[in-house]
Amino acid sequence: MDWKRKVLDAIEEGQNELLELCSQLIRFPTENPPGDSREISAFIIEYLHQAGIDTKVHAATETMFNVISTLNGEGTDKSDKHLIFCGHTDVVPAGDLSRWDFDPFCGEIKDGYMLGRGASDMKGGLAGLIFATVILAKLNVPLRGDLSLMIVPDEETGGDLGVPWVLERGLATGTAAVIAEPSSPQHPTIGQKGSCWFEFTVEGTPGHGSLQPIVGDNAIVKAAKGIEALQRLWDIKPDIPEEVKDIIRISQEYARDREKAGLAYQVFDHVTVNIGSIQGGTKVNVVADRCTVQVDSRVPFGVDYRDVLDRARSLLLEAGIESELKPFGFQGNANWTPAHEPIVSQLVESISEVSGEEAYGVLQWASSDARHFRNHQIPVLQYGPAELSTIHNFNEKAPVWQIIQCAKVYALSALKYLGVEGMEDETSLKNSNGAASEEATTSKR
Repeated sequence: MDWKRKVLDAIEEGQNELLELCSQLIRFPTENPPGDSREISAFIIEYLHQAGIDTKVHAATETMFNVISTLNGEGTDKSDKHLIFCGHTDVVPAGDLSRWDFDPFCGEIKDGYMLGRGASDMKGGLAGLIFATVILAKLNVPLRGDLSLMIVPDEETGGDLGVPWVLERGLATGTAAVIAEPSSPQHPTIGQKGSCWFEFTVEGTPGHGSLQPIVGDNAIVKAAKGIEALQRLWDIKPDIPEEVKDIIRISQEYARDREKAGLAYQVFDHVTVNIGSIQGGTKVNVVADRCTVQVDSRVPFGVDYRDVLDRARSLLLEAGIESELKPFGFQGNANWTPAHEPIVSQLVESISEVSGEEAYGVLQWASSDARHFRNHQIPVLQYGPAELSTIHNFNEKAPVWQIIQCAKVYALSALKYLGVEGMEDETSLKNSNGAASEEATTSKR
């Protein structure tokens, strides 16, 4: 039995069902905050049930459901490998609806694009994971190892009720994982920068606005000095480990090629600083007595996020601000899965096999749930359909052809990683995938 051909043909023939599944997922307005996955979870559970796949629901709260389904390996040579397909059901809020050219929860297809909030981040990829799993189940593919769908409700606000909640309770485990987060169609992300979110509050003395600056002590003005000082976090020099220098260089080259005249390639070896929120003052004619500033800092390899916090405290003191610096949200160091890990090399090879073009892994300058898998020693990478410029933006969309390609890559990667009863073991792969293997990584130098 040529299982690869049979599975890929089934996805090609069933692409209309795949796209309808994606449309249905987008039509659930799962904005987070506030976060409510009950309706979309019920839909997914029923969809899987119709394919003969059972699910277990683990409720982190009354409205946040983690859904896990497993296809158990079989055969006389059953493997101990366990692959997790992971996706999240929540999306960021649609925001100002007047700035959308279409209903953000329409799930329509137009001009070759799937439209709607979550099309790229990440209901296009989630649909692909679900559909690939259903195809494997319907065809009764005799996988040697276990394949689990892990569908979580809470990624967009930090993920505390999703992946880490599940893994820390031992509700799911695996030897490798694939997350359907958006990526380039030829370049899965095999590592992420770290994160360091913090806030500080500056106190002032109120007074009549007509007497500033001679009366009162304006907290907003003081906070502005701190904001300016924090820009120097960019100047922190990372001590980059030898083992990641190549992948950083490859990622910089990729960013230059993709962005053309852009400057994003610079962030891979720098601490970034975004002043994301400022709240201060009570009224325009009152001297502000308090101002709170929230900062999103992303941390490269070779820098510890705790050192970023220490440096931020020092910079604020130098600016004359004595304030408690409070960490919140994302906290952690840069992390990655090496290119020689089987799930990386096999997924990259699958991309090349499906697309007929070179593929290789790169780093992501943002953060994701991948760090939680790595904290549990589970090799992981991210690959999903996307129109990258629309993520978290108005008019979010994803190319239809990428949704179909990703579903094929997910299914083919499961066959390669888990193996199939009666098929030759494919852990020894041909070198055709750029940075997907050690030899291929060298070829990118």
